[in-house]
Amino acid sequence: MSILETKNLTKIYNSKRKAVDSLTLSIEAGDIFGFIGANGAGKTTTLKAAAGIHDFDEGEINIGSYSIKKDPIACKSMLAYIPDNPDLYEHLTGYQYINFIADLYNIPTSQRPQTIKKYSDLFEMTPNLENVISSYSHGMKQRTAIISALVHSPKLLILDEPFVGLDPKATFLLKQVMQECVSNGGAIFFSTHVLDVAEKLCNKVAIIKAGRLIANGPVGTVKGNQSLEDFFMEVQDA
Repeated sequence: MSILETKNLTKIYNSKRKAVDSLTLSIEAGDIFGFIGANGAGKTTTLKAAAGIHDFDEGEINIGSYSIKKDPIACKSMLAYIPDNPDLYEHLTGYQYINFIADLYNIPTSQRPQTIKKYSDLFEMTPNLENVISSYSHGMKQRTAIISALVHSPKLLILDEPFVGLDPKATFLLKQVMQECVSNGGAIFFSTHVLDVAEKLCNKVAIIKAGRLIANGPVGTVKGNQSLEDFFMEVQDA
């Protein structure tokens, strides 16, 4: 079952530059799908379009059976997006922010404490959630963003460089959460520059260069007998 599908996705900036050029991808239930490319290749633009943040000029994006253009609310109810640099409401406490996100998704108040406790304990944030976010380190803000993203049990997690700013333990725990999501029938679509992590964690990857897809499929099929890093450097230099 396809959870996220892009068909000929095209995004044009300044009436001429194609940041994303006819991109077609399919992310299915159970996929941990790595999206790889150099800076400026079109990764973040694609992720934001899939999350309903950026409009696009041509093509289609479907989340489940819904179109992101025709049914944006239905699409967004199924997903969570975490940027590489979370921009949280810093005057709120961690608890207030997470509950604000839960309000947006109409999560009953009776269902929240168990979920919030599960993930705040896991990411060792429980003692800090009473404090205002402005007092948090970058890593604590990132962990708070992750907890708030998980509060409505999304079927699709869209993550932009999710391991940036996380310490080794939080990185390990996030990988566990990603595995848990897909084992429950969800899917992960994330960008990363950490190619050894992508090679070990993902079952599928896509490589984008100057807005165009140049490789896509199961990790072993894409990289062949070499490492994913070696293959990436080979196609980048081609």
